[in-house]
Formats: sequence, structure tokens, C-alpha cells
Amino acid sequence: MKESQDPQEVRSLDARSLRGLAHPLRMQLLNALRRGGPATASQLAAKLGESSGATSYHLRQLAAHGFVEDAPEHGKGRERWWKAAHLGVRFDGKLFEDRDPEVRGAADLFMHEVANQHTRELATWLGTRDDWSEEWQRTWDMSDWTLSLTPELARELIEKMHDLVETYRVQAPAEGTPGAEQVRLHSHVMPIHTD
Repeated sequence: MKESQDPQEVRSLDARSLRGLAHPLRMQLLNALRRGGPATASQLAAKLGESSGATSYHLRQLAAHGFVEDAPEHGKGRERWWKAAHLGVRFDGKLFEDRDPEVRGAADLFMHEVANQHTRELATWLGTRDDWSEEWQRTWDMSDWTLSLTPELARELIEKMHDLVETYRVQAPAEGTPGAEQVRLHSHVMPIHTD
């Protein structure tokens, strides 16, 4: 297993790794480690309302597919700590067209779970926004637009949005900067029928 201090790279999913990740609890575990930092199976179980047996099993499956790794710098005695191995994953839409129906099913489950996660995050914000500072309560956005685009223009828009977001990742404030918080951005670009 590769040693890494901080997860930085984005991993591209292939058919094998997708099958290893496409499970709601595994995706929740990986998200929890990415956002909350290293943790034990018991800590993650308490956070997600699962049994530690289930979280231990699914963490081992994630490790077997290279999504998480040991974080020995955090462990004491027999406690096993886990950390995310990558900053994120990149999904290739061609996985929806794979010859193997199991891969196509995993792709469908994965993308639906991502959509569910986006919905949960937005609902959590709406339900807890009064817990945040006045400045954060005034600094958020939930917008949507309808544009008429060709597939080529849609791809160009997506690439430009991703490039813009990356510039903010590069200039992110140092850890511990007063007022700095993790911020989630959701981007959805899809065609719709207008009849």
C-alpha cells in the first residue's frame, strides 16, 4: 500500500475499483474520512449510526481497493486508525456502457448515492444554518439556471467550472485560519425535456 501524508490526488475509477466502492456505507465511510480526517472503525460507526463490525468490514474492503489506508501515526496500542488515500474520485461515464452488467449496476448505484449525498448535505445545511455565524449565514448559495447548449458547449462550461474551482483549491487558506471552514460545492449539468 502506498504511503501518503495527506490525500492529494484524485483517483480515476475503473471497473474493478468502482465495484469496490459502489456501496452506500463504503461511500459514507470514505466521505467521513475525507472530511473529518483519520478515525477508527468505532468512531465512524458512532458517527454514522452503524455497528463497528460493519464499519470494520467495509473499511477493509475499501483498503483492499486502495481507497483508504492505515494511519498508524494516530493509533495507540491495538487501535486501528484509517485515513483516505485520495482527495477524491473521478467517474468516467463510459462505465455506464461497460459490457459487464455488474459494472453498469455499480455505476448506477454509485451515481445515485452521489446524488443522495448531495441532497443530504444540502438538507443538513438548511436544517442547521442557524448554528453558523452571521457571516456564514449570509455567504451561501443555492442557484439554478436553464441554458440552451450543445453537448460541446456543455463540456466547455463544465471544464471552465472545474478549472475555476481548482484555482480556489490552490489558494485555500492555511489550516487554522480564523473563519475558514470546509465548503462543499455541487455542480449538476444535465439535459432536460421541456414538453
